[in-house]
Amino acid sequence: MTAPSRAPATASAGAPADASGAPERLDPALLKTSFVLVLGPILALLDTTIVGVGLDAVARDFGAPVTTLQWVSAGYLLAISMVMPLAGWASDRFGARTMWMASVALFTAGSALCGLAWSAGSLIAFRVLQGIGGGLIQPIGQSIVVRAAGPKRLGRVFGITVLPLTFAPVLGPVLGGLIVERLDWRWMFLVNVPLGLVTLVLAARCVPAFARAGAAARRLDVRGLALLSPGLAAVVYGFSEVGTAGFGAARVLAPLTAGTVLLAGYGIHALRRRGTALIDLGLFARRGFAVATANSFLQGAALYSSMLLLPLYYQQVEHASALKAGLLLAPQALGTAVATFYASRLVDRMAPRPLIVTGIVLTLAGTVAFTQLGADPAGWLLTLSLVVRGAGLGVVMAPGMATVYAAVRPDETARAAGAVNTLNRVGGSLGTAVLAVVLQRSLGHHAPAAAYGATFWWAVGLSALTLVPALFYPSRKPGKEAA
Repeated sequence: MTAPSRAPATASAGAPADASGAPERLDPALLKTSFVLVLGPILALLDTTIVGVGLDAVARDFGAPVTTLQWVSAGYLLAISMVMPLAGWASDRFGARTMWMASVALFTAGSALCGLAWSAGSLIAFRVLQGIGGGLIQPIGQSIVVRAAGPKRLGRVFGITVLPLTFAPVLGPVLGGLIVERLDWRWMFLVNVPLGLVTLVLAARCVPAFARAGAAARRLDVRGLALLSPGLAAVVYGFSEVGTAGFGAARVLAPLTAGTVLLAGYGIHALRRRGTALIDLGLFARRGFAVATANSFLQGAALYSSMLLLPLYYQQVEHASALKAGLLLAPQALGTAVATFYASRLVDRMAPRPLIVTGIVLTLAGTVAFTQLGADPAGWLLTLSLVVRGAGLGVVMAPGMATVYAAVRPDETARAAGAVNTLNRVGGSLGTAVLAVVLQRSLGHHAPAAAYGATFWWAVGLSALTLVPALFYPSRKPGKEAA
């Protein structure tokens, strides 16, 4: 492999290193870069949560059954899972800044086409196009932030960039409810167009361009792509069907089996092509990276599955509108924002293990009250629990990401980002599938509130599992493990 490429002068978005070893300041150029790069993931997150609220209106307009319209969401998620592994290669081949802007442009164009869709089939096709763009935005953006910030400022920068993202899952249902109630469902997609265009203009002015590795250094791993992307898509699809068909159904077992075989084949292939595979499995030989990505996988399972249960409970049991359900979830976002702000100040000064363990314990404490839904707990207790739960999530995020990127060289950041984001998404699919089946079976044996309470015990269990890799996080201040 060639030596790590050096960034041109324009790519340095930071202040000189402090000889005393104190954390370097976050200068305006770096803050501008971070702000612009977080706009892309916000767009994608808002879109995902907004669309979930408005599918019923789409079904009525097109006269399509729910079984068909579920592909509006499923097609988007499958597209994301297929393109995420390409983040590293695309960044090295064409340049991270160029690919990030191209991804935002494709997402924006897909949004415009979704707003102009004339049938359920055309809407699903345009959502796949949207997902192809959306799947590359977050991993490539993370890799740019990592290289612009440098190791000494990484934790604080991640803390700042995570703050707006915490409110996207709350704002999405609120905006979706307002759009469906006051406007046409097409505005769920069209609202992305002006926001995407503004993001592109700002990116052209504020995002630094790093030297790319080039075609000779990073040829596309075609065989790996043929194994990994379909394998991930099959696994994600299989998990997405569990909620309606159950784990024993053929339409679940067939894609899960095929996906597992393809991913196993990719594992064998990647071990033979160390350093040149689409996702380099050699990265997992580094303790910090392996532990942090394992934790990200389990955190994805715990977080996404709970985010399925919470709005469903408020809508189905408390009979809240989509708008009110979004507002009822606001305390969790508030807790995450406050905790992230304070935790990010500690990430660059102390070891990640105590922060991660503290965050997980807070998450567990904030989830326990929801296991008692059958006993009709007080509303204030649930609200307080959401704040505590959100605080736990906020404490975990920045040190987890900082540990991932402290373990890799600058030229490996894009591939590392592709790996960790892919595993997080697969973990989310697995956790959501498990809790969907548990909830479905519980509803057949218990009253609705009690069924949700029983299912939240599984959410507690998933959160508790994240303690296992957390105990193996580095016990000293994060540093570069890779030479």
